[in-house]
Amino acid sequence: MSTLKAVRGTRDLLPPETALWNRIEATARSVFGRYNFGEIRTPIFEDTSLFARGVGEETDIVSKEMYTWEDRARAQSEKSQMLTLRPENTAGVVRAYIEHKLGETGQLQKLYYIGPQFRRERPQKGRYRQFFQVGAEVIGPQSAGSESPLRDAEVLEMLATLLDELGITGWMLHLNSVGSSADRERYNQALREALVPVQDKMCVDCQRRAVTNPLRVLDCKVPEDQPIIETLPKIADSLDEESKEHFAAVTAALDAAGVPYTRNYRLVRGLDYYTRTTFEFTHGGLGAQNALLGGGRYDGLSEAIGGPKAPGIGFAIGLDRLVLTLQSQAGDAPVAAVKVDAYIAPMADAKDAEKLKTINAAGLALARELRRAGLSIELGEGSFRLKKSFDAADKTARRIVILGEDELQSGILTVKDFSSGVQTKVPRAELAALLAG
Repeated sequence: MSTLKAVRGTRDLLPPETALWNRIEATARSVFGRYNFGEIRTPIFEDTSLFARGVGEETDIVSKEMYTWEDRARAQSEKSQMLTLRPENTAGVVRAYIEHKLGETGQLQKLYYIGPQFRRERPQKGRYRQFFQVGAEVIGPQSAGSESPLRDAEVLEMLATLLDELGITGWMLHLNSVGSSADRERYNQALREALVPVQDKMCVDCQRRAVTNPLRVLDCKVPEDQPIIETLPKIADSLDEESKEHFAAVTAALDAAGVPYTRNYRLVRGLDYYTRTTFEFTHGGLGAQNALLGGGRYDGLSEAIGGPKAPGIGFAIGLDRLVLTLQSQAGDAPVAAVKVDAYIAPMADAKDAEKLKTINAAGLALARELRRAGLSIELGEGSFRLKKSFDAADKTARRIVILGEDELQSGILTVKDFSSGVQTKVPRAELAALLAG
């Protein structure tokens, strides 16, 4: 019988690496809280039509990458439904905004999420079929200022703060505007016309995109296609005055806040719902596929899926790629295991069942006492020999606490600090304070 393994494109995250993931998530929650964002948790699967209408039927995500199945009716009163594992989270957040009538509060909704997404694409380093994202959305009625360029700049400044607090150095913010839906339509037409004489010289994907979704041609990373792409029209030439003014206000606010950025005329992002401001943060530690996170404004998404007018802006951070970036900065050094405060080593004669039972029970009681005092504790086994207990403790804890029959009767415990090598006798009442020091 063959050994079962994780499905292709998925993976197990194990300690101590998960400690790094937890630190990233905790930092994100802390930063988002300071900007008055609250957490939203949407279902992992949604009605397929949500993504077809929101993300766009001609996008690669919807046309090639989604995990979709028919949820067959179990009773005559039910209807079968097509369901999809979420390939991204913005559409689900906007669906929740509409369903729960959050716009009726008249307030901006500032929402963040942390969780898995699913796309059936070719697995490679930093890219998986089940991947994890941290993202946030700012959405609401126009009367709440949701369309203001200040919202765009505040989100970008928040992201710069988050990356700085995570300790990521050398990031770059790439910024562009794809204008209104009318601007985008005008630019799409200009791209189609410019691609006609050259598309047969490009890669197979670009030949298809030139017809179905010309904007995605600009995302192409094939080196041979780059000289052709450089000759294509720039979207800046298709923007109306209102879109130009909006973008100028975004950059003015970023300048005032001291957030550096680069204008990238090729940055359009392929999802159909994007309007006006689009952005990516990149990092050199990720190689050719250097996007760390991305997002943009989506002023028409709510209406596209049947809701009221609710301009918004959001982003998604690929946690897998963020972890790679932090590891590359550390020189690919393995993540060090975090040692607990103490290892309790119950000690008894393994051949005396009654004494072994008593000392193990006492060990658990002491561990409970110390854990309730806020300490991290690993509990050994009373049948271990002294050397085995010390070896196990040295690998997992900063100190070892010996709990034998003498210690149990006297209430005076033996503690050894592995870093200093100092061994001391401590009354049980003072043990928690010593271990916390």
